[in-house]
Amino acid sequence: MSSKYTFLKMFHFKDKLDSLTKENKQIKAPIHIRIKPTNICAHNCWYCAYKSDDLQLGQDMVTKDSIPKEKMMEIIDDCVEMGVKAITFSGGGDPFYYKHLLETVKKLKDTPIQFASLTNGANLKGEVAEIFAKHATWLRISIDGWDDKSYANYRGIKEGEFSKLITNMKNFKLIGGKCALGVSYIVDNKNYNHIYEFVKLIKSTGADSIKISPCVISNDAKDNDNYHKSLFDEVQKQITNAKIDFEDDNFEIYNSYHLFGDEIDKTYNWCPYMQILPVIGADLNIYPCQDKAYNLENGLVGSIKNISFKKFWFNDKNKFFKINPSRDCRNRCVADGKNKMIFDYLNANDEHLGFV
Repeated sequence: MSSKYTFLKMFHFKDKLDSLTKENKQIKAPIHIRIKPTNICAHNCWYCAYKSDDLQLGQDMVTKDSIPKEKMMEIIDDCVEMGVKAITFSGGGDPFYYKHLLETVKKLKDTPIQFASLTNGANLKGEVAEIFAKHATWLRISIDGWDDKSYANYRGIKEGEFSKLITNMKNFKLIGGKCALGVSYIVDNKNYNHIYEFVKLIKSTGADSIKISPCVISNDAKDNDNYHKSLFDEVQKQITNAKIDFEDDNFEIYNSYHLFGDEIDKTYNWCPYMQILPVIGADLNIYPCQDKAYNLENGLVGSIKNISFKKFWFNDKNKFFKINPSRDCRNRCVADGKNKMIFDYLNANDEHLGFV
């Protein structure tokens, strides 16, 4: 089975990698863009980084912000002209609560751009679900509870919504089409011993994959480790058993459950990955990554409120170097490992390349 989650996808875009340095004056389009169309979500998950006062992610987020329809259409046109390969819709809020999502994906389906979305799945129905099923590349639903009661308790919603979600997932797969349906199971100290049974349930919906990840409770890695250490062995045992019993050519179980480690080792002073996968917020600000979104103090690249995304992107390469990860990004980020691989690639001695 080919991997959907490999870190090495970026090395299929050599021209982009070669353009990243400040010395190279050429600016190339991002490969992938994460767009946060709205900050509205009807669920209130306790661990949501955008709603937690204890986490830096989303610290300057304004819930009412939403990208105007005309601006979203402009952004899509720009992305097509620039040659962007993929767009993922995410939060902030839930993209399926964005009132212009249907018009947006109707436009996208007739372009060369691949698209995908994260969602809680409550609004995964009707015409927008059909467009995603037939034309999107993937859709991933974030889930924490394992039945109606636990799901309602996690999210501050009425009981019965979990059953509706499972029905939405089954109906989505019945539509047919190419879209891979995945689930992200967020592990905490209440649901960690339900992983095996939950994986079995998710496979029965027809879903294509499940990703199992730890909840984040603090900006401090030691706090996160202390929270998860007592759960770790049992979680790994259940994941292993689930892989043995349920994983096959049509269903992937991706184990992303990990401890966080003691030190943040970011010695580099610029972030290559922000030129590969930037974020457009619902506030029309550009951020370097998911982890710095809605952080105006040390995560703001610029604004496209009064300029097109295309003009902003190709105007002045210096904006990509004003954020210094060794100073500004003391949080853990998914791009750290990828950045280190990029620096290894960029720092290779040309005279010795043949000695592989």
